[in-house]
Amino acid sequence: MICELCGSDVDVSPFRVEPKDEYVNLCKTCKSQIESSNLDENHFQCLNDSMWSEKSAVKVLTYRLLKKLGRNDLIDMMYLEPDELAWAETEMEEKFDSVGNKLNNGDNVMVIKDLNIKGGGVIKRGSVFKNIRLGDTPGHILAKNVYIKTEFVKKV
Repeated sequence: MICELCGSDVDVSPFRVEPKDEYVNLCKTCKSQIESSNLDENHFQCLNDSMWSEKSAVKVLTYRLLKKLGRNDLIDMMYLEPDELAWAETEMEEKFDSVGNKLNNGDNVMVIKDLNIKGGGVIKRGSVFKNIRLGDTPGHILAKNVYIKTEFVKKV
């Protein structure tokens, strides 16, 4: 497996391109920079090549990274189908826990009060959910196939 952005074959794993359920293979370096939003423009010179990928998820991720890097010159050269452009321009809402910590995909959170679940059941205060997903529902996270309001969780 190789990174579909930079071509590295070291420590490559799938990365979900939100909000769709499509994945891109990324190396540890690309993935960590994307997740931390601390982009090294020198590393991402590789986007000059990935922007021509035939895989929609790669083009969408490349578009988003070029946008964050302020590389409108390269964005102007890209061709995306209308549905790809709409996907690329879908901004993921930043989400924060009950005390203001920014939440990211893959974070662990703890529930801060008992929560009743529609259809019965209760999520007890102190329950920890690992590897949450931000998803595209405003004000909510996805934890073990349950949507939870961000105001009721704390990042751990």
